[in-house]
Amino acid sequence: MGRWFHRRGWSDIIIGAPYVWLLVFFLIPFLIVVAMSFATRTSTAPPFGYGGENPIFNLTGYARLFTDALYIRAFVTSLLNAAVAMVLCLAVGYPMALGLTRVEKGWRNILLMLVILPFWTSFLLRVYAWMGLMGANSWFNRLISGAWNWLVPQAWAVTSVPLMHTNFAVVLVMVYTYLPFMILPLYANLERLDPTLDEAAMDLGSRPFAVFRDVTLPQSIPGIIAGGMLVFIPAAGELVIPTLVGDSSSPMIGRVISDEFASARDWPMASSVAVALLILMVGPMMVYSHFEARAQTKEKSE
Repeated sequence: MGRWFHRRGWSDIIIGAPYVWLLVFFLIPFLIVVAMSFATRTSTAPPFGYGGENPIFNLTGYARLFTDALYIRAFVTSLLNAAVAMVLCLAVGYPMALGLTRVEKGWRNILLMLVILPFWTSFLLRVYAWMGLMGANSWFNRLISGAWNWLVPQAWAVTSVPLMHTNFAVVLVMVYTYLPFMILPLYANLERLDPTLDEAAMDLGSRPFAVFRDVTLPQSIPGIIAGGMLVFIPAAGELVIPTLVGDSSSPMIGRVISDEFASARDWPMASSVAVALLILMVGPMMVYSHFEARAQTKEKSE
């Protein structure tokens, strides 16, 4: 009996450890942020308060999200940049992931290592490298300028293309940064597919594109959704990339939250923006997980 309790105790600890981690490092900090979002900005330390002269539940921050052009524009910019980065990562990452499943196993590990190789370098160092590449006098800028001047009339010729401090620069660096997050889930999904299904479709007369459209692509939808979420969610709340290479007059929501906390010291407003962003990101994930679980349950029952 003692041994059974000993084994049972260890299994409970192993199972409960992730829940304790989520409780300590996600749920409790999130509840603190939610509580701050209902506070009132004050000149005290910390710069917020409840009760007394201040209302217990102050909804001013949430109201400003729908009335202040700064927050509306920041949310729209963040969602658009993240969506474009996600689509570009999918367009580039899907062929790469599919190619990884078709090469010999000896080459596969080498190519996978090359996919994750950028993670061995500091994130900030990689962003600064892109800042150098997009400078007005860089070879990368001269290459793009030369291609532009070759394609357009001479009257529209330019000496350099303004790449830095634009949404184009933000999307470009985010695609480079988050591309592995799209490739790896897609590769894990595509590797599990049965190749005999493609062969059977081709034996029945389907052309390669039809086989991809009717057989491979539908089976890879879970990998596309997983990779899309891994790219879209962090890209929408990105802070470092928009701060270093983005347009300060059109900030993304991560920069707005940082400025509200650090510069304006309006912690209730910053918390309101953070809660709204989290709900905007996590809400669709929860809805998708709910319907996916229902679909799986229905398939098992049938």
